[in-house]
This record gives sequence, C-alpha cells and structure tokens, in this order.
Amino acid sequence: MTRTSLKTNRHGYPQIDNYTCHIVEYTRLVWFFAVMGAFATIYQLGSMSEITESEAELVMAEFEDLVDDIDAFGIFLHNTTIALLMFIPGFGMIWGSFSAWSTGFVFAAITFSMPDVEGAIPTMPLALLFLTPFGLLEICAYSLGMSRSLILLVTIIKRQSLLVHLKGTIIEIGIVVVLLLVGGYVEFFMIEELLEHR
Repeated sequence: MTRTSLKTNRHGYPQIDNYTCHIVEYTRLVWFFAVMGAFATIYQLGSMSEITESEAELVMAEFEDLVDDIDAFGIFLHNTTIALLMFIPGFGMIWGSFSAWSTGFVFAAITFSMPDVEGAIPTMPLALLFLTPFGLLEICAYSLGMSRSLILLVTIIKRQSLLVHLKGTIIEIGIVVVLLLVGGYVEFFMIEELLEHR
C-alpha cells in the first residue's frame, strides 16, 4: 500500500493548494459570523435586563465619570485593550461574552435613565449595534478576536502547532486596531451628542 507524501515548502510547512485555501477561507468566515451572531444575542439579552432605578443611577454615574475623563483616543485604547484579550485561546470567548452582556446592560441603563434620547441613538439594541458606524466597526473587531480565540483553542485541543496561525492572527490584530481606531472617534462624537440630551 503506497502512501502519498505531502509536499512541503522550503520551510518544511505543508503546501496548500488553491482548493484547500478556499476551504480554509470559507471556514474562517463561518467562525466569524457564528461568533458575531453569538455576541449580538448575548448583547441583546443584556439589554433586556430588568433594571432598578438605583442600578440605573449607578451605571449612569460610572458612565458619565468615564466619558468625562476620556477622549476619542482614550476610547480607542479602552476598546483595544478589551479586544486584544479576546484573542487569548478559550478565555477570549468568555471575556467577549461578558463584554457583550455588560454592554447590553449599560444600554438598558441608558434607555431607562434617559427616555428622551430617541433620535439621538437608536432605541433598538441591535440597531445600535448594526446600524451605527461605531457599533458595526466594534462588533466586527470583537468577532474577529473571539472567533480567532476559538480557532486557537481548537488547535490546542488537537495538539497542533499554533505557529500555523501566527501570520493570520497578527494580520487580524492589525485589522482590529484599525477598526477600533476609527470606531473610537465615531463613538466619541456620538457620546458627546448623547450627553447633550441628558
């Protein structure tokens, strides 16, 4: 019984044909959109939380303290710190899920405390996530990090080398940084508009 040898490149890594490349790219997209759906679902659940007046006041006080001392670049650094943790194998998915729920909870507190913000922000949680520029940029960034976290975890479980994912992970980190840099400035201007309705 003959065994077909696997062609390798000059670095010793397996050569991947075009068909295999398409399969890998398709699988990556499936991971990305599956995680995006999970993030949106958890965020929606967080936004449906029952909030008391005291809880809403506490969240709003913390929110206003945060935005009083932060600018667009500060928002970028804050969101980037959150996003980079999402790349950690396994932990990133847990961290991202918590971030999704807590963001939804903050949304619920804002709409509870500021019922007159209609027109300043979308009143449907998922509309804020998918129909605002900064929301769309941020969910794309977080979905990249969380899905990469799962891919790395699966690689570890299969006892395969993480080096094959090194280039892809670095590229995706770069994409996330760019997305969050743009999103940070957009979000800053939106927060300024929101506080004017306070």
